[in-house]
Amino acid sequence: MSITHTTEIVTVWIDEDGIPRRMFWAGHRYRVTDTPTRLGPEPGMPLSPAITHPPSPLKGWRFQGTSDDGDTRVFDVRLSAPGIWELIRVID
Repeated sequence: MSITHTTEIVTVWIDEDGIPRRMFWAGHRYRVTDTPTRLGPEPGMPLSPAITHPPSPLKGWRFQGTSDDGDTRVFDVRLSAPGIWELIRVID
């Protein structure tokens, strides 16, 4: 297994509930083939006393995507600005 960290802008299609269903990256369209998991701090989790400011919530998702040619990977994406999705991690 390898993990690649990146900050590439990608196209993500979301459904009416805001959940990702497809993504276009590196010339390939990936269909979401599992249940996406929301990325961000867990509600109610205690923060370390060393943290002086609360972290901003990460508006993102982790999901498995499969391309039409069968390439399957796990992707972490985050909404960096309204309508702008950033790919932050690829796990294959």
